[in-house]
Amino acid sequence: MRLSELSGKEIVDVKRAERLGVLGQTDLEINETTGQIQALLIPSIKWFGFRKEGKEIKVPWNHIKKIGPEMIIIDVPEEE
Repeated sequence: MRLSELSGKEIVDVKRAERLGVLGQTDLEINETTGQIQALLIPSIKWFGFRKEGKEIKVPWNHIKKIGPEMIIIDVPEEE
């Protein structure tokens, strides 16, 4: 799958039934050696579409359960 195919998809946490953001408004953590995506970095605070300083939610790639045509479903354990 190409990065362009991921762009614009909503990121939804299945446990909390909560929309976390849209890919394109997030950053990616990429392994420089292999080029593989290691994690999604989602800003947790937004104000009228602009990022404000605050915590980021780091979602490791192995917590992504399903990538569909419109959204990405993640399942992050409570302890993380």
